[in-house]
Amino acid sequence: MNLSFKNKHITGILTILPKRVVTFEEEMKNYNFPEKKSLRLKKIMGYNTHRIAAEGQCSSDFCIYGLQHLFDHGMLHKDDIDALLFVSQSPDYFMPPTSNLIQGHFNMKHDMICMDINQGCAGFEIGLMQAFMLLEQNSVNKVVLLNADVLSSKVSTHDRNSKPLVGDAASITIVEKTSEENEIFFSAKMDGTGAKALMIPAGGFRMPCSEETAIEHEDEAGNFRSLNNLVMQGDDVFNFVQREVPPMIHDLLKQAKLTVEDIDWFMFHQPNKFMLNKLADAIGVPYDKMPSNIVENFGNASGVTVPTCISYNLGERLEHESFKMCLAGFGVGLTWSSIIMEIGHLKFNRIIEF
Repeated sequence: MNLSFKNKHITGILTILPKRVVTFEEEMKNYNFPEKKSLRLKKIMGYNTHRIAAEGQCSSDFCIYGLQHLFDHGMLHKDDIDALLFVSQSPDYFMPPTSNLIQGHFNMKHDMICMDINQGCAGFEIGLMQAFMLLEQNSVNKVVLLNADVLSSKVSTHDRNSKPLVGDAASITIVEKTSEENEIFFSAKMDGTGAKALMIPAGGFRMPCSEETAIEHEDEAGNFRSLNNLVMQGDDVFNFVQREVPPMIHDLLKQAKLTVEDIDWFMFHQPNKFMLNKLADAIGVPYDKMPSNIVENFGNASGVTVPTCISYNLGERLEHESFKMCLAGFGVGLTWSSIIMEIGHLKFNRIIEF
């Protein structure tokens, strides 16, 4: 589905990372795999270090810390917020919504929208879509988009398929109306028939956690995980991304009447370096226009990898310059989405630690 929006822009991006840094070598001994092959896997996939939340830290903690940072430094005023969107697959509770908890923590005004969105790898783009839609209303002028995931605790320590790449992080993106004429191009597609390619089988109402679901079993590749853990069918996900994402990007470029050469930066979700480079090849994007350095430095924090990529690779440049960007996320759902928009002259674009 293709959509378009006008006179909306991003005015600030803040990425919040855990202070705890874990190296690939630290965890390598947990895998049922020869050391030499593990190191080769590290090189191919781009594994190095990832950021892991401390025990007890939840998604809302990172969002609250980041919002307090913005309030304390005068970069955001809580009374100006008309909508608070929280995009995550690791909420604090089944109920109430985490967005309401965050609103309540800061005693924000009652006359506002709080909304939780259950999305993962494509969550940044889906969240922006919802923000743009809300800004169509006369009473909504500033939307705060919170993306956060702390899924590392749901990954088995003996799963070399997923453990080396998963990281924790959060981001805060301020989205507002603008008087300047602009157009934003958006695309989203869904395929629930492939939903089980990325899932945590136990823990919901369909299969509550129990002693039985906590028992680890070995798969055909030598990974050990339980039904309480994240399971990823890597080959299926890789094939899905290579098959579906390039045509989506080319279709969106056609909708925007642009070419690959017209885009300054392709800021994509980062499952791993190998997959991203293969995707760049398929689309025809030079590697230097599609950064692939997030997993090796911070890990894959689901949809948060996109704002992290923007903050890490452009930093303060984006406070003084403007670029035409193509953003894309793809994975759990299965969901894949993309946006083409101008991003720049932000009030802030930085990374902090918590």
